[in-house]
Amino acid sequence: MMKSRWIAAAAAACAIALLVVPMMLKSAGLREEHLAAPGATPHPEGTANLDLTLKDMHGADVRLADYKGKVIVLNFWATWCGPCQAEIPELVQAYAEFKDRNVAVLGVSIDDSPDMLREYGAQKNMNYPSLLMNDAADEAYGPIVGVPMTFFIGRDGQIARRHMGPVTREQLEREIKALL
Repeated sequence: MMKSRWIAAAAAACAIALLVVPMMLKSAGLREEHLAAPGATPHPEGTANLDLTLKDMHGADVRLADYKGKVIVLNFWATWCGPCQAEIPELVQAYAEFKDRNVAVLGVSIDDSPDMLREYGAQKNMNYPSLLMNDAADEAYGPIVGVPMTFFIGRDGQIARRHMGPVTREQLEREIKALL
């Protein structure tokens, strides 16, 4: 009973963050990021910091630098986040479709344990690497104030797009194809 209350509170907090953070960014004079419309040119966000090493759910080191030269879909998420759960099948499908075309999908869990990620990943048939957040990743791409948050990084290492909220299959396909 108590656990379900915590889960409900976490889900409500995530939903509120998805609504409030974009408004805070706009009121602070920062531009809100959206995925490009069909045929639009992505607006560079800066150079991605790929000089990071994160642990995967099995405890192995994963160097983001090993993905240089590929299109990278870097997705920050959490198992307790409802919108994150909704986009996982889309990320699974995108990875299956594009992995042989020099595209990497990397999920970065912001606060889950390796044991939880292994169990959750198996349940959701996650076919892409699931990594654990660390302070260096938060410093490089954050602050991550709400999830899901997805960065689309071109083969040149430039962040082409930052998207807050769940991504759809169409958005993933459009952004990946624009970077290929």
